[in-house]
Amino acid sequence: MNYGSDYKSIPMTSIATGHTTEVKSGVIQHTLQMVNIFLVENSDSTFVLIDAGMPKKAEEIVRLVEEHYGKAAKPQAILLTHGHFDHVGSIIELVEKWQVPVYAHTLELPFLTGESSYPDADPTVEGSSAGRLSFLFPKEPINLMTHVQALPQDGSVPYLPDYRWLHTPGHSPGHVSFYNDKEGLLIAGDAITTTDQDSLYKAMSQKLELNGPPRYFTPDWQAAKESVQKLNALNPEIVVTGHGMPMAGEELGKKLKDLARNFDTLAKPKHGKYV
Repeated sequence: MNYGSDYKSIPMTSIATGHTTEVKSGVIQHTLQMVNIFLVENSDSTFVLIDAGMPKKAEEIVRLVEEHYGKAAKPQAILLTHGHFDHVGSIIELVEKWQVPVYAHTLELPFLTGESSYPDADPTVEGSSAGRLSFLFPKEPINLMTHVQALPQDGSVPYLPDYRWLHTPGHSPGHVSFYNDKEGLLIAGDAITTTDQDSLYKAMSQKLELNGPPRYFTPDWQAAKESVQKLNALNPEIVVTGHGMPMAGEELGKKLKDLARNFDTLAKPKHGKYV
């Protein structure tokens, strides 16, 4: 297994780095610099890890797992919302240590098996001060070889029987979100964010607000719009995302509905190489 040759630590962080939030019983969010990972537990105390954070954060992730589940504990699997560098940055070290399977959407597999690079980030995109630094972001594929496999086509989620996955492309071709119908809990990845990831100040301060996907790394805006509309139709009670703090209740319902209805105004940039 190997990372792309452009993989490296990124000098971007937030006030939430190292912060752990119990979203609800059995669901833990942990922030690595400015991206979130999740531990999701079942009734039998087994659990999975969703996403694998920034580069060079494997030791912190292992400590997080052992603090919550005991020495030498490991997840049943690692589930990926998508394969951007800030969501798979420490995955190889974790797979080597834990020897657990990785699951992703079939359309995301080329970026995880060394076949395809992601499209270039767009530092020129409208409304993105963070995007000016996006030339630094790794985009080459990693290669997990036979350790990664496609999520089941029936929408079920391995090792999480109460969840289903939904294809929510736009930010990446095989982006997925995970939803628990009983709890109304949505793990949305970067299909939506609960901070303005395009603003350096807001991303660092983690100001709570609902937004579309990060503009500098989203190449398909029509698909991104349809994904937000799909998530709004779920009417979730609580949402956690790849960037930002959890959002819930009436505020979430109102803002998600507004984002779905007015996506072209609120989320889609006016100009950029992918607009």
